[in-house]
Amino acid sequence: METLLGSCVAIVLTDPRRTVGVMCHIVHAKPATSAATNSAAYADVALETMYRLLSAHAVTPKLCEAYVFGGGNMFPDLVQVSNIGDDNVRWVFDALEADGIAVLDHDVGGRVYRRLGWTVGHAPPQVIAVRV
Repeated sequence: METLLGSCVAIVLTDPRRTVGVMCHIVHAKPATSAATNSAAYADVALETMYRLLSAHAVTPKLCEAYVFGGGNMFPDLVQVSNIGDDNVRWVFDALEADGIAVLDHDVGGRVYRRLGWTVGHAPPQVIAVRV
């Protein structure tokens, strides 16, 4: 699986006992509106979709390990304080903590784009950061 991240955040959830995993690409930390209730671009929908997909394969989401990447400030000259990337990262860490899911590794924030690549069942996801 691969994705390119700016202010967006990717979550990788994997069951360490099985060769099973899911990845999402979150664009918006705000809850989905009624007009976009099925869009996995929204954090709440993306995370619930991941949990549902894992459960469909008899994987308990709370037993998974998480990796979190992205949340960069793509416009550092315009936005000096809290930005969309910060909001996305904060939401993801809060949600995973509330759900009891351990984050094993993360690479978030800063002024970089990230290219994320991961093969299910192999070593942890690999990230290449490119400065803005």
